Order: sequence, then structure tokens, then C-alpha cells
Amino acid sequence: MLGNDSLDNVDVMLGNPKKALIKMSIPLIVSLLITSFYNLIDAAWVSGLGADALAGVGFFTPIFMILVGFGNGLGSGAAFAISKYVGEENKIKADNASIHSILIDIIISIIITVILLVFLNPILNAMGAGQTINYATDYGVIIILGSILIILSNALYGIFRGEGDTTRPMYAMIASAVLNMILDPIFIYTFNLGVKGAAYATLISAVFVIAILIYWFYIKKDTFLHPTLANFNFKRDISTDIVKVGIPASVQLLNNAFFAAVFSALLTYVGSTDSVAVYSTGWRIVTIGTTPLLAIGTALISVIAANYGAKNYKNIQIAHRYAMKVSIVISVGVMVLTNVFAGDIAGIFASSGSSTRILPELTSFLAWIVIYYPTMAVGVASTYVFQGIGKGITAMFQTILRETGFTIFFAVLLGVVLGYGVWGAWMGIVLGEVVSNNITMVWADWQIKKLIDIND
Repeated sequence: MLGNDSLDNVDVMLGNPKKALIKMSIPLIVSLLITSFYNLIDAAWVSGLGADALAGVGFFTPIFMILVGFGNGLGSGAAFAISKYVGEENKIKADNASIHSILIDIIISIIITVILLVFLNPILNAMGAGQTINYATDYGVIIILGSILIILSNALYGIFRGEGDTTRPMYAMIASAVLNMILDPIFIYTFNLGVKGAAYATLISAVFVIAILIYWFYIKKDTFLHPTLANFNFKRDISTDIVKVGIPASVQLLNNAFFAAVFSALLTYVGSTDSVAVYSTGWRIVTIGTTPLLAIGTALISVIAANYGAKNYKNIQIAHRYAMKVSIVISVGVMVLTNVFAGDIAGIFASSGSSTRILPELTSFLAWIVIYYPTMAVGVASTYVFQGIGKGITAMFQTILRETGFTIFFAVLLGVVLGYGVWGAWMGIVLGEVVSNNITMVWADWQIKKLIDIND
């Protein structure tokens, strides 16, 4: 039976883009913050095993980002296609798109698992894992074998977002995070599994969240969408809509993983494996700080796609500008707080054993990296505009330009060419983000105005 809340979510997306954005963003912020916190707790527990263990898990982090990236990317593709069909008032097509997305997720996750298992060691060696490679492989092989769980759980969230529901995924993610927090110390220390224990805890939590989502879809059956095989009728245009946003969005996030791998190699060149531990740990903290911006951008995809399907282009402009305003206010507040309390935050993750030696560098990283947060506020919202109107390739290009282009260029220039070392690499991230995010904002505003002019 279809719940009234499901219908309300659809109506709000089309009728009041500002309200829809806030309504969808708040649960997403909570969900992503909880996920980020339990990733940080993973790092905190692993740090008790020593700096080498922390660095080993850090070297695998870019590969883990590949898995999460494909899950989130395919989820974005599902959210775009479904929201677009909802805007077109085509419920049958939206149901069909939801089961299409699940089947596509399963196929792609199997392919990714095989590829990563074959190339795991060469990738880690190329990144310079060195003496930490045993920790990286112990953790990584387990995660890769369970990659279908990570990809599918993230992609299923996209189906809910497609119908404008971000609240129930929030409940599932909170339950999963709490379970992961409980299991981490048990598997790592009580069972004496070390970094393997952290990997097992992550996968068990993913199983749990998938079980909750399946319950809502197939047992309680009160969702707006019904992703069942009975509603499946292969359509090339549906697959195309999902893939044309989902694959570029995945590659976009895959590029983030590529950046992390290249940046880790750069850090070992200008610094040491301790600098990699600082980066991997510090970036988890950065992820928490920027989570509200990503949540608002993620919600923006569904709001824009629904209005794009309904041809309400003025609502797209309203949603985009409102998203940027809210994001700027949040980012400035987070920037100030992180800078002021950088030492206290760093102390949480570098307070025991050999990990204490990275405390000064981690504090410095947190104090400097926050400079780019306000420009990320406009950049994220603007990139997600292109995903919301089905221009996944453009969004992907913008991300590659930012990470592989501007950011690596400035990091190498400042860190290697000008000799500023590790600090220069940090500032390369800042400069790359500042330049590229402003370019993306201007580009998105022009694209929206173009849509409005064509419609008029």
C-alpha cells in the first residue's frame, strides 16, 4: 500500500523546490555525517594498531572510494531517471527504472570485483605502499570480495531519492553505522583480527542496511516505487538514462580515487608514508566538514530532475541558487570551527602509540585545507545541476578538470617545482578547488539560463 508521505514527497519536489531541497537535505546530512563518523571511528580504532596499519588502510582508501563511487554514481543515475519520469507523471516507467537500476548495479559490481582482485597488488605497489602493503591487502581483499554489498547499498539509496524520500535511508544508515561502531573493537581487538576485523565489520554493516531497504521495498511495500521483476520490461531508453548519468558520475568519483592515489604517491615523494597517514585520516575529517554540501548537492539532483521532466526550468534556477546560498553559510561556519579546533580534532586520531608522531602534521593539514570550503559550496551545487538535467558527461569533465587538472597541477607546482614540500601539496588542493569551483558555478548558471530562454 502506498503511503501518503511518498506522494507528498513527489508533490513537494515539483511544487516547492526550496522546501523539497531542505526536506531532502536534512536526512541526507544526518546520513552522510553518520557514515563519515563511523569511517573516522574505523580510523581511530585502526590507529591503535600503529601508524603503519593506519597508513596501510589509507593506501587502500582510494580503492574503497572506487566502490563507494560506483555505488553513489549508479545511485545518482537511478535518482535522475526516476525523478525525471516522476516529473513526466509516468509511474509505470519510474517503477521499471527502479528495477533496471538494481540489475545494472549487480552486473557492474561483479565486473568491478574481478578487476580489482586481479590488479590490487600492482595498484598498491604503484601507490608506494611499501612496508605497509600487508596491512593494505589484508584489509582490501576482504572489502573487494564484499564489494557488491557496498555498491548495491549505496545504489539503492538512489531509488529512494528518486521518489523524494531521504528519511528512510537515513534510518537504515544510522542503524548500519551504530552496528559498525559496535563491531569494530570486537573484531579488531577482541577477536584479534587487526585490520581484517575492520573490514569484516564494514561488510556486516552493509548487509544489515540492505536487509532494511529490502524490507521496505518487498515486505512492507509502502514505497512510491515498486522495483519488482513483475514491473521489469527492458527498455533501452531507461537503461540509457540511468547509465548516461550513473557511469559518468561513477567515473567522476573514480577520478576522486585516482586523485587520492596520485596524491598519496606525491606525498611519499615530497614527504613520507606518515604524510599518507595524515592525508587519509585528515581527509576523513574533511569529508565530515563537507558532508552538508554534498548532501545538499545530492538532494538537488532529484529536485532538478523532477522539474526538468516537468519542464519547470525556472524552478531549477530557484533550487540551484538557494542550494548555493545555504551551502555557503554552512561552509563558512564549518571552516571557522575546524580551523580553531584543528589541534583538538587531530588529537582524537593521533593520541596513542606511534600515531602520535603525525599529530603536528595532521593539525597543520586541518588548519590549512579548510580555506577552500566556501568555494566548494558553489562548486558542488553547480556540478550536480548537470547531473540533474542528464548531462553526466559534463559533470564528469568538470570533476576531472578540478581534481586531475587544476589540483594536481598546483600540488606538483607548489610541492615539487617550487619546493614547498608537503605544505605545498596541501595548498595545491586549495588553489585547484578555488579556481575550478568558480568556473563550474558560472557554467551552471549559464546552462540554466539557456534552458529558460529556450522554453520562453
